[in-house]
Formats: sequence, C-alpha cells, structure tokens
Amino acid sequence: MVDLAVIGAGPGGYEAAAYAARLGTSVVLYEKGALGGVCLNVGCIPTKTLLRSARAFSDCREASRYGVQAGDPVLDLGAVQARKREVVSTLGKGVAALLKQSGVTLVREEARIVGRGRIESASGAVDASHILVASGSVPALPPIPGLGDSPAVLDSSGILELTAVPASLVIIGAGVIGLEFACFFAEFGTSVTVVEMLDRIAPVLDAEIARKLQGELRRRKVAFHLSARVTRVDGHAVLFTDAEGREQRLEGEWVLNATGRKPVLEGLGLEAAGVDLGRAGIRVDECGRTNVPGIWACGDCTGRMLLAHSAAREGIVAVNSMFGRPDRMRFGAVPSVVYTHPEVAQVGATEEALRSRGVGYRKAVLPMGVAGRFLVEEAGRSGTVKALVSERRGQVLGVHMIGGSCGEFIAAAAAMVELELCVEDVRQIVFPHPTISEALKEVVLHAGQASPSGGPAGQAG
Repeated sequence: MVDLAVIGAGPGGYEAAAYAARLGTSVVLYEKGALGGVCLNVGCIPTKTLLRSARAFSDCREASRYGVQAGDPVLDLGAVQARKREVVSTLGKGVAALLKQSGVTLVREEARIVGRGRIESASGAVDASHILVASGSVPALPPIPGLGDSPAVLDSSGILELTAVPASLVIIGAGVIGLEFACFFAEFGTSVTVVEMLDRIAPVLDAEIARKLQGELRRRKVAFHLSARVTRVDGHAVLFTDAEGREQRLEGEWVLNATGRKPVLEGLGLEAAGVDLGRAGIRVDECGRTNVPGIWACGDCTGRMLLAHSAAREGIVAVNSMFGRPDRMRFGAVPSVVYTHPEVAQVGATEEALRSRGVGYRKAVLPMGVAGRFLVEEAGRSGTVKALVSERRGQVLGVHMIGGSCGEFIAAAAAMVELELCVEDVRQIVFPHPTISEALKEVVLHAGQASPSGGPAGQAG
C-alpha cells in the first residue's frame, strides 16, 4: 500500500510525485515512455532549442546594426538537431535524478486503474490511497479527408526530426504551435503559408497584440489565409475554402498539422472506474479532484490549460489538497509565452474578456523603447507592452507584451495579478535598471492615469 500512485511523468506528474515524496509520503510513479513527457521530449524544450538557433541565425544576419560585420550565416541543421538531442538528454537525466533524490519509486511500465485505489502494470498491482492521473496529450487529428493518410503531413512531433530545411511548408492552424514553427522555418528561407479557420491568429492572445504579431510574421514573409476552412489534403496539397467562399489549393514540400492537441484518456481504466470525462478531458474541480474519491488529475489530460508550468502547479495543488494542506489553483494568473521572434507574453484578462464581462477598466499601451535596455538590445526592432487595470481600485487585471525577451519577465506581471496588486503597490516596487522589465512598471503606472474603458458605470472593479 502506497500513499500516492501517479500515472505519467510529464511536468505535472513528476513534479507532483517528487513534491509528495518530500512531504514524507510513499509514492510510486508509472511512465511507459521517456521521462519529462511532451514538454521535455517533443514540445517546449526541443522547439525552444530550435528557435534559439533561429535567433542566432537572425542575429548574425543583423549584426551590422551593432557595428559588427559577421557575413552571411550558414545553417548546419544536423548540428542544430544534435544540440537539441543533447539538451533533451541532459534535462531527462535531471528528472530521473530529482525522482531518485526525492525517494519516488519509478516504474517504467504502462499502468491502468483496475479498481478503487488499485493500479495495475506488467509487474503487478499496487494499492494506493490516492491516484493522480497526469497522462498528458497527443497531437489532435481533425476529420479532414486525407490528413491522416498523406506521407507529406507531419504533426508537431514529426516535424522536429526533419534533417533538411524544406523549400516550402503549409501549416494548418495559426495557434501557438503553428506560429512557432512558422517563425523557425521562415527564418531559414522556407516559404511558409499558414491556413487558419478563424478570422485571426492566436485566439488565446489579446487581439491587439495578436495583430502586431501577425504583422511581424508577415514582414518575415509568412503568408496567412484566415477564415479559411480546409476541406481536404491531397498528398502535398491542402485544399480549402477562403473567406469569400472560393476553393483554393496550396502545395508544400511538407504539410504541418498544427490544429491542437487532445488528452490521453484511453487505456487508463478511467471509464470503468466511473471517472467523469468531458469533451476537453477529465473533469476536475479547482483542486484537481475528479468525481471519484481518491482519483485526481492534472495537466493536459484535464484539457483546462495545456501548459507545462500550469500542469506542474496543478499537480502540487492536488497533492496539497489530498493530504490536507489547503491550496488553490488560479488559472487567471497563469502566464503564457509564445516563443516566436519577437516573443509574446501575457497573463490575466484580455481586453476582449473584460469587455464581454462588462468590467470597467483603464488601459495603457507603450513602446518597449521606454526602457533604455530595449534600445540597447533590440536595434531596429519594435516592441509593445499593454496593461489593463480595474477602473476603481487600479488592480492589475492583465498584462500583454510583444518584443524582446518579454517572456523572461512576465513572471513579475503574473505576481501582480496573482497577488491582486494595485497601481500604487506596483509604484513601490523597485525594478532594476537598465532592464527591459522597466517598461512593465511604466505601463502599469500609465494605466492607472488613463481614462476609463469597458463596462458600464458601477461595473468597475
């Protein structure tokens, strides 16, 4: 009998397992694949490693802006891929060491729930007081004729293994995954076209910031077809109906299916155990509880927020809750980053969300160049930072940024949202100089002095 059995060693699973073991509980963790889950092996880490190489390539081409004559850079994709594998391997060993040092029993086998508080794998059955499902997600395959049959179609995992830069690439989907790969390949000269069924890119982003990102990518020669419904994939060709209802056809050396991800739910014994499953994934409350006592879930398999750092926090909240340590998960304060070039980072409410809820707010939009460090680091480039604060109290409701290394200081904005700081609280925080993060403080202070926007009188926060 163990205190906790965890299914899945992605960020949600391994962080929860290690944390629970450090609390003095007995923990067994099941993982049939590589440690680290999607993020480490075929998601966050490998894609960001590739994008870092793309940034280095761009820096070499633009070095003259800084008074350096570097010449034309040459890409060695084999070396880029080798570095990616080295980074993934190093971090995978780190996860293994964390689990060992924490005292987690690791079982490298597939596991399933076979009864109340009982887990079964090839090596036998284990009884557990609590079960945490952290089974992750896989690329979605929408019912588009030909999409699953064409050898020219890659998903977000397969495209990571290309050994040559393609001459052309058609991407289905203008979400985060599609945009990051569009940025990477366009940097190396690939003719990239993105086909999106919605009338805008990156629907999770603030609309104003999303428009700026689209403009930046267009300047990098990424083409977009919005309000376009893909009807069929025929080999290397993508057929779609455009915004005017006309039939269009695009051909690419490769086609990337970037239409999102779906939770891994099959083969886990969830339905037999009576766990309530929704369209998005396992239904849980704010603490990670399912409808079945003793069974919990976190991360992508719940479908709530498909981010590694959210999964890790969800797992820890679940552990605290199951062992009587009060905790809560606030999804409204979880930051996110799009690792395009330039980066996009955000946390909290978008302007569209505040309007739809009738919340009165004040906003400010400033160029990142208000921070001297941005002019030093980003010669010839632009950046924008936007803050939304409540009309009455000046509470920080949302921060949205594009440009530079904004992903490196979005955590400061996340703390403002999480702790419900107001403009006067932010005024008292000392930001280091010179850093680009100073633009964050400036925009919050400006928002506090702006004219009201949004909801009707009496609806402001």
